[in-house]
Amino acid sequence: MNHLNDLINELKILSQVNNVPLPDNKLLDDYEKEIGFKFSEDYRKVLKNLSNIFYGTIDLLSVTKEKKYPSELATVLKEARQQGVPLDWLPICEDNGNYYCLLKDGSVKYWSHDGSVNESWSDLATWIKNVWIDDN
Repeated sequence: MNHLNDLINELKILSQVNNVPLPDNKLLDDYEKEIGFKFSEDYRKVLKNLSNIFYGTIDLLSVTKEKKYPSELATVLKEARQQGVPLDWLPICEDNGNYYCLLKDGSVKYWSHDGSVNESWSDLATWIKNVWIDDN
């Protein structure tokens, strides 16, 4: 968990803040019910601290009450399901019609509309470090 906190702080230093408001616990609870997917504690922590951060080409999907942003999780989730993203995968970031997805075991997998891809990360912190920080 300490590693995730270090990465959150690193991204805050490296990045620019966008105008998307940060969600609170109540909003995250309501959102979980709406989309039918339980957020892990790590993902909740990332959303509450980094969902208004833009760094490099990565922009987390937004969780907001208004649902007015193009990268809103509920909207992108619907589009992802229509494209074939498995029901037990939760898109956390869109990448040109492809998605980085959080799985219920806490791992992150890359889903491509072009077919099978074997890119995966053992947990959210590893994905943040390898993809969001190091690849940018």
